[in-house]
Amino acid sequence: MSLTLYAHPFSSYCQKVLIALWENGTAFTYRHLEDPGAGEELAALWPIGRFPVLVDKGRAVTESSIIIEHLQLHHGGPVRLLPEDPGAALEVRLMDRVFDNYIMSAMQKPVFEALRAEGGRREEAMAEAAAALDTAYGWLEGRLAGRTWAAGEDFTLADCAAAPSLFYADWVRQIGAAFPTVRAYRTRLLARPSFARAVEEARPYRPNFPLGAPDRD
Repeated sequence: MSLTLYAHPFSSYCQKVLIALWENGTAFTYRHLEDPGAGEELAALWPIGRFPVLVDKGRAVTESSIIIEHLQLHHGGPVRLLPEDPGAALEVRLMDRVFDNYIMSAMQKPVFEALRAEGGRREEAMAEAAAALDTAYGWLEGRLAGRTWAAGEDFTLADCAAAPSLFYADWVRQIGAAFPTVRAYRTRLLARPSFARAVEEARPYRPNFPLGAPDRD
């Protein structure tokens, strides 16, 4: 098997890549980062230490969006995750960046603060995350209007990013009634078989969420 993925099921960015692989039924070896030796192998492949990392015929491919584009180029399947049309592809890439940079990054700040030994800025970080996420939810409410998926009617790279981003962001700052379009979109993502599988495989790790995982989803 030419593909090996180094990943952890509770990681949002790992889920993003797993969704892409499962959408197309792409065969791969899953190197769970709790497996013996997997961490050392990952460090040798990518000294930065971030994950996921995909290995394709000995070549390490890093960063979740790049991994998914690599899969599209070299291991494409029935679900095209990046459109052929350059304009449509640009919208997909924009939405991918929005979910990574303005949803996931915002929700991670209080999570990281909670993991710090002193954790002195936890309440401040929560307030900052709430403000940032409400702003992003408001923008998405307009952008997603009339769309089934993040960039239109087709499931794409942007939805691979959106699923874990909105899933975890809602734990930090629940998507309120003022954002019905975003809430409905998150519900559709949860019903997508590839993401439903990611959610279930991550469920045993919920006690590790430092802010406390809500009893839902």
